[in-house]
Amino acid sequence: MKEFAYRRATAVRDALVSVAGQDDARFLAGGTNLVDLMKRGVEAPARLVDVRALPLAGVDEDHNGDLVIGATTTNSDVAAHPEVRRRYPALSQAVLAGASGQLRNMATVAGNLLQRTRCPYFADLPSACNKRVPGSGCAALEGVHHNHAILGASRACVATNPSDMAVPMMLFDAVVRYETLDGEGEIPISRFYRPVSDTPHLETALPDGALITSVRLPGAAAGRQSRYRKVRERSSYAFATVSVAADLVVRSGQVSEVRIALGGVASHPWRARVAEAELRGGPATPERFRAAAEAELDAAVPLPHNGYKVRLARNLIQSVLTEIAR
Repeated sequence: MKEFAYRRATAVRDALVSVAGQDDARFLAGGTNLVDLMKRGVEAPARLVDVRALPLAGVDEDHNGDLVIGATTTNSDVAAHPEVRRRYPALSQAVLAGASGQLRNMATVAGNLLQRTRCPYFADLPSACNKRVPGSGCAALEGVHHNHAILGASRACVATNPSDMAVPMMLFDAVVRYETLDGEGEIPISRFYRPVSDTPHLETALPDGALITSVRLPGAAAGRQSRYRKVRERSSYAFATVSVAADLVVRSGQVSEVRIALGGVASHPWRARVAEAELRGGPATPERFRAAAEAELDAAVPLPHNGYKVRLARNLIQSVLTEIAR
């Protein structure tokens, strides 16, 4: 591992000043992703600024009824919080599905949303990877790609986003709050992750040097019947092959409101807006759920070895919506 400087920040502004103008400085909280990448040589920061001691942890309801989750709140604390479990159960379910208990005790909300892809070529220094070395190519296109993207990818990158937490965050229209030396700002999670296009190394819309301070879950988006289901290659501690977060409101047999988000299929959590539009106002039946899923997946462009994800995502959407509608 490359030698690096370490500083423990005592205030948010102290942390921001410590990384200002330094492209090779990184914020450190739980370190469950960053430290692994440093060990592999994928990340080689010259300075780490530890933000774990900053007053950015906790889950609170604001005056608007929104739930505000601090950036350094651990995944375990998010999953166990009574208001998260009551109002946003898909979020609690996703976090519990996301990692081992030891990792959940260390990993933080901001770090989870910012974690890098688990594509094996990204982590393998001799391999071509536009996300790691812009312009070097994408080894996954002609290599092992059975677990890669089927939606929203490009010839520059077919990696998927590994975050379980980010999928229900997309479902509930979360807003990411941050701070820079110029002041505070926020980004809806629908715009937080950048499209792949030909610049996959530019992953989020955060300004340079920004520190995430919290994530806000709108009270109006709460879905007490929401569900998160994850298909993975083994039952414990594995990243999603495909996952679905969904919330459904049925009145008199008709779909009044619906939200669907997918994980494991794109470079970012995928909001299934085509399927949602197909379902609103129609009958809440398995056949209708299947047709809506197929409409969403018409845009899929699978690679030679991951076409099974199209069928898997379709079946998973249908199954989760049918379960909620009962």
